[in-house]
Amino acid sequence: MPLFSRLIGALLLLGAVQPAFAQTTEGRVADNNRHLWLVYNGSFRLSEHWGLYTEAQLRRADQGRKPQQTLVRGAVDYHVCPKLMLSTGYAYQKSFPYGDFPASSNSPEHRLYEQILLRDEAGPVQLQHRYRLEQRWIHWPGDLDYTYQNRARYLLRLTLPLFGPKIEPRMPYLAASDEVMINFGRRVRNNIFDQNRLYAGFGYAASKFVNLEAGYLNQLVQQRNGRVFEHNHTLQLSVILNVDLRRDHTPPLEPAPAVD
Repeated sequence: MPLFSRLIGALLLLGAVQPAFAQTTEGRVADNNRHLWLVYNGSFRLSEHWGLYTEAQLRRADQGRKPQQTLVRGAVDYHVCPKLMLSTGYAYQKSFPYGDFPASSNSPEHRLYEQILLRDEAGPVQLQHRYRLEQRWIHWPGDLDYTYQNRARYLLRLTLPLFGPKIEPRMPYLAASDEVMINFGRRVRNNIFDQNRLYAGFGYAASKFVNLEAGYLNQLVQQRNGRVFEHNHTLQLSVILNVDLRRDHTPPLEPAPAVD
């Protein structure tokens, strides 16, 4: 499958962003961590075009022993067609001190975002392209007020059923993704590159509505000072709901969406 090979190449190229950004910063400091992320997300289709999205994450540092972040998200989805979905929503995130170079205190964040999700297929491989623009209000430790920042994100995700041409209930599948995040705006100084997330996982379609997924996430984060690079090795466990509430409608099983 030449197209599939090109997509794998693109995913590896995106993953190469991590060492590329790290190597171009002289005097950088590496902060290696072991994390555990517990993830829930749920998509609820209400009508032909409209739906709701919910998400909650409990992120733990030090192999799950200490808090890293908590995140909750809600969004409204508009299904333009089976391959195109538009979303807008709100997220709240709270970060805690962790690692060898921790923040001095907790850091809450309020976030609005707009998103485009494109779906496609290349043989049995199901593809997702996610483009997201975020408006962020972050209360940095030591500041009296919130700071406004913008961030752009692009994610490519591939899912491959292990037995058959498409993912069916009670079928295992493989998943891989990479996402790069870029800060921009006049208040961004030392970390235009924000982070990169490279993921590989194993999934199981437990039913038409529930997917279970476990995988490894390699997260590279450039801290606000521009000097410290976090190398976060993360075990990610996910429960993913995809519920269609339209009357007298039985949709085909869609691939599990990428999490935040």
